[in-house]
Amino acid sequence: MTPTPGAQALAWLHTARFLTTAPRLEHLPDHDLPEIAFVGRSNAGKSTAINTLTQQKRLAYASKTPGRTQAINLFSLGKQGVTDAVLADLPGYGYAAVPRQDKIRWQQVMANYLVTRANLRGVVMLCDPRHGLTELDDILLEVIRPRVEAGLHFLVLLTKADKLNRSEANKALSIAKLQTAGGEVRLFSALKKQGVEETALLLWQWTHAAGPAP
Repeated sequence: MTPTPGAQALAWLHTARFLTTAPRLEHLPDHDLPEIAFVGRSNAGKSTAINTLTQQKRLAYASKTPGRTQAINLFSLGKQGVTDAVLADLPGYGYAAVPRQDKIRWQQVMANYLVTRANLRGVVMLCDPRHGLTELDDILLEVIRPRVEAGLHFLVLLTKADKLNRSEANKALSIAKLQTAGGEVRLFSALKKQGVEETALLLWQWTHAAGPAP
């Protein structure tokens, strides 16, 4: 039986391997491979989502002290060891225990990355639907809006969807779509594997000009 396109895309994501960590933008490698950035508040489930999509338990490190990870971590993607795309895991933002000056510095680093990274093809924002999009999420949306309007792909993943009933899920989707001005929004559950194949296929299409499944 031929695997579904979603299953094939997941097999592609399973090739993810650590590339480098960059505490500052100037430490990022200069390459022309398509890059996808994962962003979100601390505790939004970003590391869990990345690990679920790549089917690797410890690829993205979830710190026991949210917000303490202050570097951009890059992961290579591609079969037979040939890199054809890169995942960028940006630091979680908004956690109260991080000193204010560190928050400001990282907000500037992230904003600069999202605005200036030439090979950025798409942004995945992780959001806990029980709390909705916050003020910091809205600020990030405003930062990338010009690039989204110019063609940058953008997806909001409502994580931990297994904690919502159907009515709550539908309401969360509706609110998030309004807040993102009609942007693409999906429910995602690492526990129930909800939305996993669909998201994997989308990431493949973003980085391969919507070509056939891998």
